[in-house]
Amino acid sequence: MNNFVKLLAAWVFRLSLLAAALIFMAGLLFVAALLLALWLLRALWAKLTGQPVQPWVFKMYRADLWQRAYRGTSPDASRSQTPMDVIDAEVTEVTEVTDFSAKPR
Repeated sequence: MNNFVKLLAAWVFRLSLLAAALIFMAGLLFVAALLLALWLLRALWAKLTGQPVQPWVFKMYRADLWQRAYRGTSPDASRSQTPMDVIDAEVTEVTEVTDFSAKPR
């Protein structure tokens, strides 16, 4: 009897996962069909009014992406310094040498 309950629970679990996957897939298909219908209505309205059909696009300028990647983390990092700027620094001499390879006592 215990084996039968385990088998029944496994099948119920599998069927519930299948039902969840089918519901998710149906939701995705519904959203895709809704977007297609909206686009077709928009194209039909453009044809009826004599306007050209404009595609839905996401404009992405690659030069801006490269500049943002190489600019730095702060928003004004690229504006404050150019690659030709020189920063003065004081040189200090280190007098104590620490041996990091030695084991602590």
